[in-house]
Amino acid sequence: MPPPLSDESQLRLLRLLQRNPEASQRELAAELGISLGKTNYCLRALVDRGLIKARNFKNSQNKWAYFYLLTPKGVEEKTRVTLRFLARKQREYVELEAEIEELQREAREGTGAFDQFPMP
Repeated sequence: MPPPLSDESQLRLLRLLQRNPEASQRELAAELGISLGKTNYCLRALVDRGLIKARNFKNSQNKWAYFYLLTPKGVEEKTRVTLRFLARKQREYVELEAEIEELQREAREGTGAFDQFPMP
């Protein structure tokens, strides 16, 4: 059994479904960069958890295709995942800012450090 989707992957999938409920599993897999089998597994898990509903519709290119609708519970979960993802990204941003400042300080301090060693 594949591991559950990360918050980032779950958020990306829910956002894709909200923007394009008629996307095929193949299109979703390509967009997410995961296998078609994992996409199917993830969609089934979202259906089982009551976060999305899958409905058949007649499609001229594909005899039967599905469209996926976020349920009210799915919208709530998407909001929770979005907030967790945003908090994590904000922490990463703060950490990255501190690292950049440290590197800039080191670069300023290192300027001219090699002037005392002439190149041959």
